[in-house]
Amino acid sequence: MSRLYILIVAVNMCFGSIVSGASESQVFEGMHGAFTVETVTTGLNHPWAMAFVSEHEILITERDGALRLVKSGELVQRPIKGLPEISAENDQGGLLDIALDPRFRINRRVCFSYSAAGENGRGTNIACGHYRDNDLDDVQVIFSAAPQNKSGRHFGSRLLFADGFLYATLGDRGVRPQAQDLGSHPGSVIRILPDGGIPADNPFINRPGALPEIYTFGNRNPQGLTLNSVTGEIWMHEHGPRGGDELNRMIKGANYGWPVISYGKEYFLPKAVGQGTHQAGMQQPVHYWTPSIAPSGMTFYHGEKFPAWQNSLFIGSLKFQELVRLELKNGVVVTEEKLLSQEYGRIRDVRVGPDDALYVLTDAKNGKLLKIMPTP
Repeated sequence: MSRLYILIVAVNMCFGSIVSGASESQVFEGMHGAFTVETVTTGLNHPWAMAFVSEHEILITERDGALRLVKSGELVQRPIKGLPEISAENDQGGLLDIALDPRFRINRRVCFSYSAAGENGRGTNIACGHYRDNDLDDVQVIFSAAPQNKSGRHFGSRLLFADGFLYATLGDRGVRPQAQDLGSHPGSVIRILPDGGIPADNPFINRPGALPEIYTFGNRNPQGLTLNSVTGEIWMHEHGPRGGDELNRMIKGANYGWPVISYGKEYFLPKAVGQGTHQAGMQQPVHYWTPSIAPSGMTFYHGEKFPAWQNSLFIGSLKFQELVRLELKNGVVVTEEKLLSQEYGRIRDVRVGPDDALYVLTDAKNGKLLKIMPTP
């Protein structure tokens, strides 16, 4: 992708904006024409996820355990108060995803995932609280993954409210056999009610020895989860080992194969993981990457600002420091475009804002919130 070397001061011109702070912008040339990337704010400490609480306010999680507010384009210096104790060490754990209750404008309820310490190590928790006066109150844990362990790897964790349920992805915590064990949460996607209850139609609810929250299993470390609002399908992706990152359509009760089948290799050996790439009863990925791109946040674009990007699926890449745009036809990836390659660093999350612009978080000690808009 070529870049047009234009450095401008963004005033958002005729596009409108959920932010108003003037900032540095650059113009890039993509497959379908030029687009502008504006740096909304800097100073975020390894940001992980974001949620738009209004047209002018964005909540952003930082992996070290702080919840931050960006208001009218400015990073509020005081972190949000009211979070539970978060086990944030120098690893993959910490404060992770954030999602607004579908009735947020009425109940002000916010849910988030994080790594929590317990007697047997650490695990992924989901908690929800009410966002009032720029703080959280009445925070309650509605789910705790079991078992805990002392590993600092593979917590997941993305959250998605869809169809009246809350879905959450859980990594295998570095203990591979757990992903095939229905009596263990790690290595699965769970589906619960917004209050933490168990849906009566979950696929394994009546299976002896199976945890009733589990919706899919055989997942390694899924860190992308999104709804295609046009088709109603839920899509997810997960990290492979050395190669074999997967894009999957979520299917109720499906086994995605990890670690029995994989398109990846062991980290320190020229040896394939598992027993090959196919096995009866195990789901094949819609698309996979070898070498790994280390996928992160993911979203479908259905806004009006970018007609040529309608129905595109955007995925952040940590390893190659780029934003991947996929075009799908009949559920098959037909085009893959790489945007912003090594321009802004590791991309951790991507979301569509209320103004139909794309918003991106970069994973760094001095992380950035970026806004992608059409170029006039």
